[in-house]
Amino acid sequence: MSARINVTRQRIFLLSPAYAGGRRAQMVLNERAEFELARKLRSKKGATIAEVFTFLSGLYFRGKIAYANAFTQPANGNGGVFVITPTRGLIDAASLITLSDLREFAAVDIDKDDPRYRKPLEKSLRKLNRKLSANCDIVLLGSVASGKYVDVFLKHFGQRLRFPADFVGRGDMSRGGLMLRCAADRTELKYISVAGAVLNGKRPPKLVPRRYPKGCPSS
Repeated sequence: MSARINVTRQRIFLLSPAYAGGRRAQMVLNERAEFELARKLRSKKGATIAEVFTFLSGLYFRGKIAYANAFTQPANGNGGVFVITPTRGLIDAASLITLSDLREFAAVDIDKDDPRYRKPLEKSLRKLNRKLSANCDIVLLGSVASGKYVDVFLKHFGQRLRFPADFVGRGDMSRGGLMLRCAADRTELKYISVAGAVLNGKRPPKLVPRRYPKGCPSS
């Protein structure tokens, strides 16, 4: 009898972006701002895009990054968590950006018909797809009811593009809270294929408020 080969399924996450043109973005773009993130962005080193987008988006992006970091299973040495940007396509969530980069993001809306957004995204998707094995799931943590991301992702990934089934019917804040709980409890959500899925449904019950102990991945 031949030995059974245990193949670990790889998984990467694609995170929808925070809005870089809102009130919180204006706070961090202010040259006179003295809070820590603003100072980091003005430095030569900068801050990670995960830090910046968490500040801009709050609970929703905080939940996405905590969840993705908890459950990513990337291929050998490759990144497993990528953020959609308005002008740079997909970039690793640990990538450093500066104030000028954020200003660039703020100047372009996420619009699938805008070449400033679409062309870099297509290029980064082709590059990423060449690195992925056939055994890798691609999970989108973002709106699947909008063509802003889904149309181009389906073009490149087809049936491999998945999303958490529990996202259906939830708003951004509810999704963020759900992902924070799952990251803290190490309880992974069930994923279904975006292609052919029912993307709108009945709103689930509200999550019971919860506080997280200091030092946990969601705090």
